[in-house]
Amino acid sequence: MLLRFPQSVSEAQECLAEEAVPIGGATLVWATWQRDGFPQRAMSLRDLPEANVIGRESLGGAVVLNRVDERVPDVLRLAAATIGTGAVRRTASVGGNIVGSALRCLLPAALVLDARARVLDADGIHETDLAEVTAKRPLLLSLHWRAPLASAYRKLPGAAGGPPPLVVAAALHQDADGRNRLRVAVRDGYDVLSGSVPCAADTDAEQVLRALRRQALGDLPDEAWSTIGDQVCDLLGHQ
Repeated sequence: MLLRFPQSVSEAQECLAEEAVPIGGATLVWATWQRDGFPQRAMSLRDLPEANVIGRESLGGAVVLNRVDERVPDVLRLAAATIGTGAVRRTASVGGNIVGSALRCLLPAALVLDARARVLDADGIHETDLAEVTAKRPLLLSLHWRAPLASAYRKLPGAAGGPPPLVVAAALHQDADGRNRLRVAVRDGYDVLSGSVPCAADTDAEQVLRALRRQALGDLPDEAWSTIGDQVCDLLGHQ
């Protein structure tokens, strides 16, 4: 297998044109390759500047999980810190988790940030939403968002050998028109559900929870709603 490390977008496009398979830390694909055979060409974005940004409103797809720190919102930092073991976090990448993993532990955090994705294909860089990223699995360069007023994340305990544990993420934003909006996303099994509610200064937690229950989140189990309630109460205190 020929593994290339492009240092520019144009080099990365050349790799795509040569049908090189994108890999991050290869934590998800290595066992499959050992069983089914290795591709002729692969590419890693670890040397591509556009895929290694870390900041208050951006995170690169090639960033390994143990580098996701206090520079990003709490919801993303906490999400990255709960994925796998320390050894996994030292090799697994943001892009691999969102695009390549069935668990997509970072996806609820990215959804409540209302993140947009910059992806690369044969025609160049373009911006898209997370729904397209998870459906089409393009080459993810980076995520971008407007910094929230506050955010929260919790992964609930899961049974060994059971379904994936519940993940609950929430963030409070100020929209472009100056009004606040609270976003919630939950991973229930392998499904990720989300909802959002506008929040005025006098909006209380019960109003928010009633509105969220009327959305796609409505059928979640009680333990998820307990955590959602705690996060909503905490985030409304930041208005």
